[in-house]
Amino acid sequence: MTTSSSILPPISSSLSAQKKLLTQTTPGTEMGRLLRMFWHPIALSKSLANGKTLLITVLGEEFTLYRGDSGKAFLVGSHCRHRRTLLHTGWVEGDRIRCMYHGWTYDGTGTCVERPAEKEKSVPASCKIPGHAVNEYCGLIFAYIGEGEAPSFDLPRKDALEAEGVVVVATQESWRINWFQQIENSLDATHVSFVHRALRVASFGEAVTNAIPDLSYEETEAGIEQTARRADNNVRKSNWTFPNNNHVVVPGLFPGDPWIDFVIWMVPADDERATRFTLYAFKPETDEQKSNFLGQFEKYGQYNADEHYDELFHHRKGPDEADVIGLISAQDYIAQRGQGVIADRDQEMLGKSDLGVMTLRRLFWRELEAIRNGTPTKKWRKRTVDVLPKQPGLDAK
Repeated sequence: MTTSSSILPPISSSLSAQKKLLTQTTPGTEMGRLLRMFWHPIALSKSLANGKTLLITVLGEEFTLYRGDSGKAFLVGSHCRHRRTLLHTGWVEGDRIRCMYHGWTYDGTGTCVERPAEKEKSVPASCKIPGHAVNEYCGLIFAYIGEGEAPSFDLPRKDALEAEGVVVVATQESWRINWFQQIENSLDATHVSFVHRALRVASFGEAVTNAIPDLSYEETEAGIEQTARRADNNVRKSNWTFPNNNHVVVPGLFPGDPWIDFVIWMVPADDERATRFTLYAFKPETDEQKSNFLGQFEKYGQYNADEHYDELFHHRKGPDEADVIGLISAQDYIAQRGQGVIADRDQEMLGKSDLGVMTLRRLFWRELEAIRNGTPTKKWRKRTVDVLPKQPGLDAK
């Protein structure tokens, strides 16, 4: 069990200032420095065809994401080194990108390799833009945008996503919300008993029930393990991985289907916008189950709750009756967006049921204190055993 006695002293004498540190992720902030030490998903693989470019914003910075003709993805700076126009408006040639303004061309490391109008054909070493490591995994493009060599791509991996016979689908939503509201939501098991009964009660709400859980939390080598016990046959575990990933299991989309591993990241675009990347891992027992699963995402997988703000908040109208995927998203969105774009934590009144939220905050404050003091942060690593039980007790409900 993680308790306050195991946490380093607060990094600020002002609790209000401490809380604000959790929400500030742009360049130069302490949280921004901390988050840049990790890999983050930045786009869906399917959103980037060969020879195409995207302008993306992560942690308050703009980047050019492009896929070379070889099929490899690259992430470089957003602006050309020459006259600073946006580079994604140019075009891809092989595995390089050429600026549309004067033709300056860069390789995937951000090194300028050609300046067509310059008589001097050698390119100065200073003619360079940032270049960042990229890794594709389970339909998501991940990037490391911190300083120095990228860490091994190990912490984001999940055994459930790599199991034999598993079908994985990736989705993406952009929300006008601070990233940390989703992070706290992940360590708030009590919300499941209420939030996922809003609008209508689907299989998730029915399985978990509205019983209030007994909660316990344990810091692991990867993050925090959360246990919510509602009854002897209703024990729900989740694995939260530092700094912004949660792994839970949810009922299948159709009656009789196996449960689904639900793996979600919330990545700050800036302090008022965040991108929710979700992986759904399903191990079908029949071809029909597989077809139904993929068909559901083909039909409903584009739902973005932020685009339905008025419907959700002013008309209390949720997604289509058959859209279980969108419903879970809409329910979480209402609760978190209802706190405001950036929740005012100075006005909150926490209770004992918020043990997970306080455990989480203390963990982040500990790591931020290390950043501030220039001392090493914890060496987070993938759990040796990273498989969640499919909860047969809940299946029997």
